[in-house]
Amino acid sequence: MKLTYLGHSVVVVKENDFKGIIDPFITGNPKSNVSIDDLNDITHIFVTHGHDDHLGDTIELANKTKALVIANHEICDYLSKLGLNTHAMHIGGRRKFDFGTVKMSNALHGSGISSKDEMIYGGNPCGFIIEINNKKIYHAGDTGLTLDMKLLEDENIDLAFLPIGGNFTMDVDDAVKAADFIKAKKVVPIHYNTFGLIESDPKVYKNKVKTSEVIILDIGESIDI
Repeated sequence: MKLTYLGHSVVVVKENDFKGIIDPFITGNPKSNVSIDDLNDITHIFVTHGHDDHLGDTIELANKTKALVIANHEICDYLSKLGLNTHAMHIGGRRKFDFGTVKMSNALHGSGISSKDEMIYGGNPCGFIIEINNKKIYHAGDTGLTLDMKLLEDENIDLAFLPIGGNFTMDVDDAVKAADFIKAKKVVPIHYNTFGLIESDPKVYKNKVKTSEVIILDIGESIDI
């Protein structure tokens, strides 16, 4: 499984004919070094919650590629009314797909979808546990620290993507505790330094985590697991 980090919380997951993207915030992302024109073969889009910097380019990308969007029920309802192909899940749900298995985990955050005139209810925020060919990744989405993360230790996660930017999510110290709870083999810090409010030093995080190997990915850099 090849994982590519595109800045903020954007992760591309590639395995054989499957190519998924998680939280495709490309347009307007000051740290992005690609455009949606560069993403031509996406088969699945995973959306952790409705905020603009996570829902991102989902609509444009799904219209372009005909990718299946996997998200909570409320976001899928919103997107299906726009003509997108969706699969709704909710917290604790696990589902087998043709590429592997997806489980939706809880997250402590919001999920409102911004429109011109109002904030649309976006259901519960979430994280995703994605298993393909006996390799398992966890993308936490935006979340604060929660004791429920301790339950993820039983999932035997190969690689976890954890936010460290603070203000809207866990900061470095809480993300260290999260890594200790989850005990993934590897951890990649995400959701930091995109904007001033979430400035954080991933090297400090790496030095503090003792229970997992921390890998700091540059934007556009990939890792194989």
